Amino acid sequence: MPKVHADRLRELTEALLVSANVPAEEAEIVARHCVSANLAGHDSHGIIQIPTYLDRMKAGHIVPGAPWTVTQESPTTTVIDGNWGFGYVVNERAMQITIEKAKTTNIAAATVFRQSHIGRLASYPLMAAEAGMIGMIWADSGRSPKGVAPFGGREARLGTNPWSIAVPSTLAGPLFIDMATSAVAMGKVKLAAARGQSIPQGWIVDSKGHLSTDPNQVKGGALLPLGGPSEGYKGYGLAVIGEILCGVLTGLGFGVEPSGRHNDGCFMIAIKVEAFRSLPAFKEEVTDLAHYLNDTPPSVGSQGVLYPGEIEHRKEAERRRDGIEIEDATWKQLVDLAGELRLPEELYVG
Repeated sequence: MPKVHADRLRELTEALLVSANVPAEEAEIVARHCVSANLAGHDSHGIIQIPTYLDRMKAGHIVPGAPWTVTQESPTTTVIDGNWGFGYVVNERAMQITIEKAKTTNIAAATVFRQSHIGRLASYPLMAAEAGMIGMIWADSGRSPKGVAPFGGREARLGTNPWSIAVPSTLAGPLFIDMATSAVAMGKVKLAAARGQSIPQGWIVDSKGHLSTDPNQVKGGALLPLGGPSEGYKGYGLAVIGEILCGVLTGLGFGVEPSGRHNDGCFMIAIKVEAFRSLPAFKEEVTDLAHYLNDTPPSVGSQGVLYPGEIEHRKEAERRRDGIEIEDATWKQLVDLAGELRLPEELYVG
């Protein structure tokens, strides 16, 4: 697999989007979020998504430069209609507004609907953490095609409905969680299929309800909820709450609409730490907690304990230094698209 440095990958991604008539400002935001996902090691949410986004634009399912509408608000809440714009663009602005409101009201929340794929969820609560706040976001896929079976079932009825929280600290890398309520993100199964790799047992069931390690069997089958075939009722319960906050509360609803259009719904919160205690003291104590966890004696076969988010911090440092590995199939797609769009060869050759 080729290794491509982050700056070059971001430049190529921006150029592809701009050549497909995405406004330059939006192309920068989408490219930044995608490459940031690759840097953190979440390749399933990185530039592998770009060909899909271009296809959705052609189908009219993503509208570059879409208007951004506040349909209802109060001093502490905002309801946002993304009008089918890029989810990265819509959601980043929504979190910025939520943070600004929380600066004066101490806590603020927003719902977002009618937007495209929002990518790696942690990107948004990390914005709040950088502003000295605790940030949280939950997302679902509205009435888009589903991928996750309810606990005990074999047919997909729910989205992966991920959840992310980030908190401020003085750590070298941010402390956060970013997790699907399914056993794994659908993108990771697709990534394994693209790389010709098998997947762990307990991630998916095939169309007949049998566990499978073949990522291609998810077609006609489904992802399992977090916890897999034995403890999946926990992830299932979380997914249902996510469906309510992001599908029902936003007005998107549940189930699948015939168009197949991807329409992420989101619920986000920003909490001002200083409404409860000194921010510097809080950040220091979060850092102390992380170090306390790091100091845990390792179990047999373990390389030690990391705080939540530390593995992404380490991966980013490594990939910024050595470049980002891109699977051959994805790189070929990007190169072919660049050729079709007649982009300068220095962006993708050599």
